[in-house]
Amino acid sequence: MPLPTGDKPWPPVDDRVQHALADWDAWYSSEPDRLEARYSGRGYREAVDRPSQHRGGVVGRLARWFWGQPTPEGEKRDKIHVPLAGDIARTSSELLFSEPPKLLAPEGASDATQDALDALMENGLQPTLLEAGEICAALGGAYLRVVWDDEVSDRPWIDTVAADRAVPEFRYGRLVAVTFWTVLEAEGRNDQRVFRHLERHEKGRIFHGLYEGSSTTLGAVRPLADHPETAPLAAMVDEEGGLDTGAPDHLTAACVPNVRPARAWRHIPTAAYWGQSDFQGIEGLMDQLDETYSSWMRDVQNGKGRIVVPNSMLESLGPGQGAAWSEERRVYAGLNMLQRPGDPSPLTVVQFAIRVQEHRDTCAELTEQAVRQAGYSASTFGETGDGAAVTATEIRARERRSMGTRSRKALYWGPALANITAALLAVQAGDRFHVTGLDLEPPKVEFQDSISEGPTELATTAELLRRAEAASTDTLVRMMHPDWDDKQVTAEVDAILGESGRAVADPTQTGAEGEGVPSDAGFPSDGGGPGD
Repeated sequence: MPLPTGDKPWPPVDDRVQHALADWDAWYSSEPDRLEARYSGRGYREAVDRPSQHRGGVVGRLARWFWGQPTPEGEKRDKIHVPLAGDIARTSSELLFSEPPKLLAPEGASDATQDALDALMENGLQPTLLEAGEICAALGGAYLRVVWDDEVSDRPWIDTVAADRAVPEFRYGRLVAVTFWTVLEAEGRNDQRVFRHLERHEKGRIFHGLYEGSSTTLGAVRPLADHPETAPLAAMVDEEGGLDTGAPDHLTAACVPNVRPARAWRHIPTAAYWGQSDFQGIEGLMDQLDETYSSWMRDVQNGKGRIVVPNSMLESLGPGQGAAWSEERRVYAGLNMLQRPGDPSPLTVVQFAIRVQEHRDTCAELTEQAVRQAGYSASTFGETGDGAAVTATEIRARERRSMGTRSRKALYWGPALANITAALLAVQAGDRFHVTGLDLEPPKVEFQDSISEGPTELATTAELLRRAEAASTDTLVRMMHPDWDDKQVTAEVDAILGESGRAVADPTQTGAEGEGVPSDAGFPSDGGGPGD
């Protein structure tokens, strides 16, 4: 199905979904101006019930938003934002991709396939996954797509697109097509003239289109050559605006939902298979955290000491210029003033208390509740612990909830990453790049442990395995040095066996295969045995 040919509302997503995505994007941005603009007018939100449900007609429920209360005109904004949302999104991504996942070619595949997978990771796939993982946690989903540009590289690569810039099409929960859109240019007041580039991925085909509309409508179709960003595509597409990917059996885009189901809109048909953001349901807690922290800082400002002095202690700055108090002056002489009875000093010091403990405890409780509702342990964010060194086993026990969320998200990332990698290999093997010897089956994806055991723990485990004769020297070396290649492992095994006197001897000089001793060692030259 080609791109739209007529004007239509854009993006064609339910208003409730767009509203939530815009809210999550504002929290993720960590910009106070965007939060205040987003929640402006929602200082007290009214939800109107049906008149028939209550005697007396309309009944409203009020929900208070700290960021929805405007700053009075002429006053300095004293609202402070704690970027917890960005911290949650970044932590989610690091739990998955702080260590690069392994892409393993199917059993029996050629060496060229594994080399291509290794090159993909070495050439920058991990940073792309870190970016996609962060966006996925914040907006409820992310997309991976295969792209290429002859002026940039002679090979295709994998790019990421945020969920709020995609219109997916699902069939029984599986992605069958997706349209990505990018605002190229916006002109006029309130973006009355907007140029958009639409890129639709179907199996074996990619369609490109340029549209001129408004901030809320797609508008009319324009030739790709009319805008410098899409002009290079004009010579590449056919009369339908599409081009063949060279991989007719593969969709060159993959959808990664953060977690499913999306509780907020599982009843919305067009968004039933979308993912749920880590921020869903904790917006109020993050709003209250900002209010609490702002109150804390307001106490700090109010807690600054003020000195109230009589007018006679002020120094005149001249006619019409007022008077000033010098804090550095040590001696005041000739003051003509009356003291209040019982007041030993004419100076009054005003010092308000700073409620440090109360604010700290409230912030800690709100943070713990927010990260827990997002699916993480408070210790993952450094909220617990005394700084003492702990083992990897203790860390896993302390962060069990975070590890469970990581495993759940990996169930969605694994198939998506395997499918988009297979599509990339298929494009490389197609008519565009002519790379030979590639196996086009989806690779196996192995996520690495984000919590690494220390040398002491590894050494203890290796000693126990050696004592139980449950692992070979090769296995133990690989366990101690997981980043070593086969050549390094083999050299280390030979060195260990040589130093321990258990080196593998030449088979022609031994009485048995593998590890052993020469056949004549310790025996008479006439071949007699021990019993002779």
